[in-house]
Amino acid sequence: MAFALAPLPYADTALEPAVSAETLSFHYGKHHQTYLDKMNAAIEGTPHADASLEAIVAASRGTNQGLFNNSAQTWNHAFYWNSMAPATTAPSDDLVAKINDAFGSVDALKQQLKDRGVGHFASGWVWLAEKGGKLSIEETHDADTLADSDFNPLLVLDVWEHAYYLDHQNKRPSYLDAVVENKLNWAFASENLARGTVWTYA
Repeated sequence: MAFALAPLPYADTALEPAVSAETLSFHYGKHHQTYLDKMNAAIEGTPHADASLEAIVAASRGTNQGLFNNSAQTWNHAFYWNSMAPATTAPSDDLVAKINDAFGSVDALKQQLKDRGVGHFASGWVWLAEKGGKLSIEETHDADTLADSDFNPLLVLDVWEHAYYLDHQNKRPSYLDAVVENKLNWAFASENLARGTVWTYA
């Protein structure tokens, strides 16, 4: 069964000015759609056709790079859209306690997320993740993902250039500052922490 592109959880103008409707039209409407279309074509008529997206990512890691890239990017982008919100949300008390324990404060975590994103070489993803009750910032390169890892991802930042170039040109720090300070979906992160298992693509 082919996967469908999940609708954005907000209007295409809802993240402006951090992420514009024009950027979403390309990033969601073309980049994300293309990853999903290529994955659907690759799994048609195979045992993967009836598998979950997370199972496809895990099965293709190290065995089928093309399928891995497209399935992982399908998952990463869906998770990324949910990692942002139009209006400010607050982390749960449990998440705040874990943030304070790992980073000192929410503001310190935000600064570290921005610093890691700015320092990440070339394309990839910067994650807030939980493992064994402890929070950490993890980085993955290119299409790599935490979807099939032993981490529980809570939030992710996309640092591929197409995520921000139309709005911020080559100024990745400007994009990261706008998203981290104003658009992170702490309610989503809190839900992921409370659930205790990796978010699944629906």
